[in-house]
Amino acid sequence: MYPQAFTYHRASSLKDAATLLSQLGEGAKLLAGGQSLIPLMKLRFANPTHLVDLNFVQGISYIQQKNDALHFGALARHAEIEKSPTAAKIPVLRDCAAGIADVQVRNRGTIGGSLAEADPGGDWATVLLTLSCEVRCVGLSGERSLKLSEFLKDAYTTSLASDELVSEVVVKVPPENSGGAYIAFKRTAPVYPTASAAVQLRLEGDHCREIAIALGCVGLLPIRVREGESVLRGQQITPKLVESAAEAARAAADPQPDMRGSAEYKRQLVGALVKRATEAALQRARGQQVEVSHIYA
Repeated sequence: MYPQAFTYHRASSLKDAATLLSQLGEGAKLLAGGQSLIPLMKLRFANPTHLVDLNFVQGISYIQQKNDALHFGALARHAEIEKSPTAAKIPVLRDCAAGIADVQVRNRGTIGGSLAEADPGGDWATVLLTLSCEVRCVGLSGERSLKLSEFLKDAYTTSLASDELVSEVVVKVPPENSGGAYIAFKRTAPVYPTASAAVQLRLEGDHCREIAIALGCVGLLPIRVREGESVLRGQQITPKLVESAAEAARAAADPQPDMRGSAEYKRQLVGALVKRATEAALQRARGQQVEVSHIYA
């Protein structure tokens, strides 16, 4: 099926894009990588009357470190993040970028577009929720920064005003003795995960000083497993405690049954994913080189 007719606009800058959004009204949509929007338009689930293309705006696809934080331009592609030595300083980011869909999607999709879409089946929000992350936005009224938890409001809903767009994603580099991992369970590479789990922790000696656990695809938004974090924080991590954290993840999950599996199946799945991600994060925090990949069924 072909999309309905629309008018194409090529933005020359982020400010120009914000101006166009303001002038064109609710019928306008931004085009970044287009990996979510274009399929929806082809199915006529999304029917914008205007498309504002960001792909000709210069200087918004950077990946760079400034002091103790990594800065990603809104149009930094998944494939660029996957291959970036700078992004590799936070291994869980590479886990995420390398596992998104297939190579065609990774070559086009962007971190800014993914967060702005706020798709419950997306990957980036789940991973970034375990890190210190800010989303910087620009609009006609100026610029502002939001914590990721403030930026995401609901499924497909963010705090962006009608004339605002994501300009940059800033992620603080974790301190020494930190490690993280992201693992998703998928039927095949191109599809959304059935469930996913991200874990980021920091060790102090043999004990877990800090930890964040997030679940993806089992709720309208990524879910922080606060109870599971409390179980592990301040403790020497043992298989028994990891099992308790996994049980907390099962309890925190709020999945919907669909063609990928029943709600109970997905609860069991996130528990297993949390255990695997915690083990990989723990090894990385101890300085071990651990390759992490998604699980395909």
